[in-house]
Amino acid sequence: MNLAHKILKAHLVEGDMIPGQEIGITIDHTLLQDATGTMAMLEFEAMGLNTVKAELSAQYVDHNILQTDNKNADDHIFLQTACQKYGIHFSRPGNGVSHQVHMARFGVPGKTLLGADSHTPGGVGVSMLAIGAGGLDVAMAMAGFLYYLPCPKILGVKLVGELSPWVSAKDVILEMLRRYDVKGCVGKIVEYYGPGVKTLSVADRMVLGNMGTELGATSTVFPSDERTREFLAAQGRGASWVALSADEGTEYEEYDEIDLSSVEPLIALPSSPGNVVPVREVAGTKVDQVLIGSSANSGFRHLMVAAKILEGKVIHPEVSLHINPGSRQILENVIEHGGLTLLLRSGARVNEAGCLGCIGMGQAPGTGQISLRTFPRNFPGRSGTKDDKVYLCSPETATASALEGEIIDPRDLGQKMVHPQIKDPERFLVDDSSIIFPLKKEEREKIKVIRGPNIKPFPQLDTLPETLEAEVLLKVGDNVSTDTIMPAGNKVLPLRSNIEAISEYVYYQIDPEFARKAREKKNVVIVGGENYGQGSSREHAALAPRFLGVRIKIAKSFSRIHMANLCNFGVLHLQFKNPADYNRIHVGSKVILRDIRARVEKEELEIPVEVDGETILTLFRLTPRLRQYQLAGSAVNYVRQMFRK
Repeated sequence: MNLAHKILKAHLVEGDMIPGQEIGITIDHTLLQDATGTMAMLEFEAMGLNTVKAELSAQYVDHNILQTDNKNADDHIFLQTACQKYGIHFSRPGNGVSHQVHMARFGVPGKTLLGADSHTPGGVGVSMLAIGAGGLDVAMAMAGFLYYLPCPKILGVKLVGELSPWVSAKDVILEMLRRYDVKGCVGKIVEYYGPGVKTLSVADRMVLGNMGTELGATSTVFPSDERTREFLAAQGRGASWVALSADEGTEYEEYDEIDLSSVEPLIALPSSPGNVVPVREVAGTKVDQVLIGSSANSGFRHLMVAAKILEGKVIHPEVSLHINPGSRQILENVIEHGGLTLLLRSGARVNEAGCLGCIGMGQAPGTGQISLRTFPRNFPGRSGTKDDKVYLCSPETATASALEGEIIDPRDLGQKMVHPQIKDPERFLVDDSSIIFPLKKEEREKIKVIRGPNIKPFPQLDTLPETLEAEVLLKVGDNVSTDTIMPAGNKVLPLRSNIEAISEYVYYQIDPEFARKAREKKNVVIVGGENYGQGSSREHAALAPRFLGVRIKIAKSFSRIHMANLCNFGVLHLQFKNPADYNRIHVGSKVILRDIRARVEKEELEIPVEVDGETILTLFRLTPRLRQYQLAGSAVNYVRQMFRK
């Protein structure tokens, strides 16, 4: 067996491991972050349980850490008291990015991790099978339910050779994106194996897992080997290590191979992680802003290699360089090894540990400025600036470009200096004082959950009617992201626990009047192209439109997480049987789904849709369980019914 199948089989409860068929697996760890966690916590409360059932559940505050008014601060104390009430680990604001902290302090090889963040697969750094999902799916895993997903195909990627100086793991994942683009690995787990694996550190592997999400992959898998053991021992958690690997001569559904020695510095151009070219092709382009950090490239090595490259130098006077540490622990260790002084003396701005500019929470570039970032995404407007020009690259490329004031192939620095060789400390400085551990059961009963005025109850959602009539309000193209459906940024993110308020920003980037128009209609249809809903796991991109009356989405294809979120909130997601029918439906078209409730109950796989009096066929291939969610109006409604029974 390959390693992905070994871990899946060890957690399999329902279904058969046949690609495409639904399976149900147990979840060992759950992860929430504050941008998705407030709603997920409200959903967990709505189920009526008094404690989490998962082996370990953790809540991180890493997205909404700017406190520009009361909203974020209110969310933080709500989450902290709710965690104390229900037996959840709570990582305080400033302690770090969820993926970095969880991997370092809680990660265990071979365990399953379900996170309400699409970059949860970064947990592969310590060989977890980590999967991103919507907040409601995570809330249900916290309640002890299985997690259901289509059984993925396994893409085996053999690594041979070793990376050259000035080339890093970021360039490897960009090479994968150059080959597969943003939807080439949908429905797959990417499993790396081969002799080149041992040359990659835990931090390197985390980068590949984190940005594997941008390939559309369900998750990423690495073996647990000596490098894994060294990292866990350095964290003082050596007892958590266990060796894991694929069987010799194992089979994969699909194969690929990368010679690490042939990988060159790469860069993703605006505005897609899949728009990848060699750095040398855009060398000489003026740079205004450089950001190093985020969930993908904020580890000890990433910050120290930047510090060593900058040693004794000052960044270009027309460049603003920002450093976002992945965690307080990483920052402490960078300080211990002299890196912070080097960064500060170079002119860099060192910020609090957190996501920050990656989610549009500050650090927005100026009008027309070019921003180089080591982040995982560069979707249009995600930075907080309309018509932004964001490039994705490695810490080496970012640092070299900050020095020169223009994009530069970092190998050109090799003519002036030796590439810094950075290794993890044999023992990290460890301080868990910013993690609040679960209370004993008797102490939890005394906790009162504190709710600020912006924290609203989970909205009531009506059941599926017998027949559904609606109007097409919006038609969009391919690869529309959840950032476009439901923007992030410091204006919108603080409203995550208030669906009525945040719904005002649905599709705001495309049509600022969308919310008003949707409220005026009784039911609304949105039409999309390929890979609709790619990107973030934010379930608000499904729930907020549903609140406005979006009952139907018809697209050529849907991304995995967004499709699951639509199911969870009772939005009918229909796929064109004939993609050419996309051209037959327009804004203003009248849509009728006759006898839709009966068709869902009878488990029909094809749903006829009347469009302006003519009929087109759509596909609706849901499992019986997901059909129950649709009939009930949402998964929360269905769970409530089950608990009442």
